[in-house]
Amino acid sequence: FLFLSVFTVLLLYWKMIPRHGGRLPTFLLVLFVSAARVAHGQVRYSVPEEMAKGSVVGNVVQDLGVTVTRLRSGRARVFTEDGREYLALNNDRGALVVKDRIDREELCAQASHCALHFQIILENPVELHRVDVEIVDINDNAPAFPDKEVRLEISELSTTGTRFSLENAKDPDVGVNSIQSYSLLPSDNFKLNQHSHSDGSTYLEMVLQTMLDRETKEDHVLLLTAVDGGSPQKTGTVKIHVHVLDANDNAPVFNSLLYKASLPEDAPKGTLVLTVSAADADAGTNGMVSYSFSHATDSISDVFEIDSHTGDVKVAGRLDYESKRQYKINVNAIDHGKLMDTAKVQIDVLDVNDNAPVITMITFSNLIPEESAPDTVVAMLNIKDVDSGKNGDVRVSINPDAPFRIKSSSSNINIYSVVTDHPLDREKVPQYNITITAADQGSPRFSSNKTLTVKISDVNDNAPVFETSSYVAYVTENNSPGVSIFSVKARDKDSGNNARVSYFLEDTQISGGVASSYVSVNAESGVILAVRAFDFEHIKELRILVKAQDGGSPPLSSNATVTILVKDQNDNPPQILYPVQTGGSLVAEMVPRAADVGYLVTKVVAVDVDSGQNAWLSYKLQKATDRALFEVGAQNGEIRTARQVTDKDPVKQKLTVVVEDNGQPSRSATVNVNVAVADSFPEVLSEFTDFTHEKENHDSLTFYLILSLAAVSFLFILSVIAIISVKIYRWRQKRLFYKSPGNLPVIPYYPPLYADGTLQHVYNYEVCGTTNSRMSDVKCVRPYSQSTLLSASRAGTVQREKRDQEDGRPDLLSPIQREGCALRTGEILVFAWGHIGHIYTFFFLFTLDPLPETTTHHLN
Repeated sequence: FLFLSVFTVLLLYWKMIPRHGGRLPTFLLVLFVSAARVAHGQVRYSVPEEMAKGSVVGNVVQDLGVTVTRLRSGRARVFTEDGREYLALNNDRGALVVKDRIDREELCAQASHCALHFQIILENPVELHRVDVEIVDINDNAPAFPDKEVRLEISELSTTGTRFSLENAKDPDVGVNSIQSYSLLPSDNFKLNQHSHSDGSTYLEMVLQTMLDRETKEDHVLLLTAVDGGSPQKTGTVKIHVHVLDANDNAPVFNSLLYKASLPEDAPKGTLVLTVSAADADAGTNGMVSYSFSHATDSISDVFEIDSHTGDVKVAGRLDYESKRQYKINVNAIDHGKLMDTAKVQIDVLDVNDNAPVITMITFSNLIPEESAPDTVVAMLNIKDVDSGKNGDVRVSINPDAPFRIKSSSSNINIYSVVTDHPLDREKVPQYNITITAADQGSPRFSSNKTLTVKISDVNDNAPVFETSSYVAYVTENNSPGVSIFSVKARDKDSGNNARVSYFLEDTQISGGVASSYVSVNAESGVILAVRAFDFEHIKELRILVKAQDGGSPPLSSNATVTILVKDQNDNPPQILYPVQTGGSLVAEMVPRAADVGYLVTKVVAVDVDSGQNAWLSYKLQKATDRALFEVGAQNGEIRTARQVTDKDPVKQKLTVVVEDNGQPSRSATVNVNVAVADSFPEVLSEFTDFTHEKENHDSLTFYLILSLAAVSFLFILSVIAIISVKIYRWRQKRLFYKSPGNLPVIPYYPPLYADGTLQHVYNYEVCGTTNSRMSDVKCVRPYSQSTLLSASRAGTVQREKRDQEDGRPDLLSPIQREGCALRTGEILVFAWGHIGHIYTFFFLFTLDPLPETTTHHLN
């Protein structure tokens, strides 16, 4: 109702105000466009044809409920199925504007309803909005006849009511703007009849209402005018020249006014469509009828042809149901007297399945991440079959081996979306070839294929994986620092930075330190390098932890254990444990002369800190005083007699045994074993005292003894001198004390206590100074313990105080007592110096090399 009301106002305004030149004012055009309404989620507009470029059709932002920001971010655009865009979308304002000239007649021809259908597409996420724009016809075309002039020859014998078919005028406009009426002037002899077919089409006939008289007027000129219903009205005219013929009084008559036929669009050239027939009552040449198309256009003459003699209508060209579904042709039957009759031929073209579905890409994302959620849109397609019925019914499928599916759009049956159906894993399948098949339901069936290549982008969902969780590597000891020991390798199924693996050493605690103090790992190659030289005897096995980490965000990692086994080198010679070899010492094993063959003399014990064959020791006798008397066990080092000992064998036997390991190259050690062949100890002692090294030891011992006695004597002389000096010094001090006046205080002296010392006894003495006395006093005391020292000193002090109080003078020691004390003091010093001398003597004696315990044991 609103639409019709607006349209009526437009027409009235157009009629009432002619100064606009037949064009609609702008405000009315806007009012007309605003009559558009949105229904079922779609936007519908109505615009007149021939609008100027840039004219606004409607505001998409308001009508669709989207924002200008969404239009920009979604890269909104217009999609049409035929690819021609009459309208454009202004993303800055959200307005739909005219982009190209819109000619309704070009778009829809004579269709009563004409509309543009297109989609507005937004991405991120994908949205589709259907827009229908109805094109309203304006009276921009005048009626036009096919020919400017029509020439007819009519016999003067033509009776009243004879009909003459005229070609209709054509007006591309529709509705009220199309042809509304025809007029024929002058109307003295002819009148115009307008007939309607059952399909709504019309045809014109010029009817003779007054018989013609050639003798009165041979030629007549008529003007046929076609008038449309537009505002203002437009007309079209054609001149009809009528030439009056003489004689022939019977015209051909068709046996049917309308002929109908149908044939498939794939009918080959030359196919007979139908046959028209007209009868002429005249005889002879006047009764011979020829057939022809009346005013046939190029489109008809290219498709059909008629046999002028038989009236057979045949296919002359290619039919196309999708281009034109029905043909209406006027056929004339003319005799030799130029009399004719006209009939209508209607040919319906039947559809056959001659078109395959057409797949058009709307949008496509050829790279999607592997973490994409299900129903993620990969591509959007337009699939259409121009055939009709079952021939245009399209079924769309996708290859089943791909994790994708096809989904139809709810708003447009021709729009399909390819979406993800299952989780994606780039490491399993990095790329998919999606084949989309569109097949119609016709017979034979036609189909179309389109292949999309979708690449899966990587995300960091895989940690590096070592070839094995534990490795075993070997390194020979005494290696050079920086030498390569082993190489680990981890692989990451991801790609790019997510697959770039770096290696790190987990600095774990091991025996003897941390792992980084022994080895390091190259971060790029995974090569394990020795930081320092290994010593098999110190460390035999090293267990480290290597971490492989990728470059993703966040990074993923895994660990592997590398056990480094140190291989032994023969870098240590055998060590002799027994017999013990000391410098200058004498070690002798005694063998009785009654010893039998195989008598165990001694056993050489040796060890090798190396391992394996490097520690396998073998013993052999290198040299001996008598090589035939002794033999050495190659494996156990036992020295045994090889024959019976005789009285002729010398007492002294010196053996050199070589201990050799099994390394490459081998290392060895030697030991000397002295063997005494004797039955008694004195015999052995007499023989072994002749050894040179023993004589040297005795000479050295004599020298040190003489040196010790000289030192003791020198110290004794120094002691005597010291005693005499002390005596003289004390005598002079006595005289000085006797002469000096004054009172001297009593100062008790407490010697230090030696709980532990080098001397077994401690002799204590006390020096006392008394008042009114010119002499000092020395009191000797017995050996004491710590407890008696304090009591004795305190008791002597108390007795002296009592005597002083009774006698009134100090108590002086007698000369004999003083001499005794002095003598005892000298003895103490001499005794002390004597002890010191003994200490020095024993010190020098013990600095000499003592005889080893084994020798003492054997020579005891």
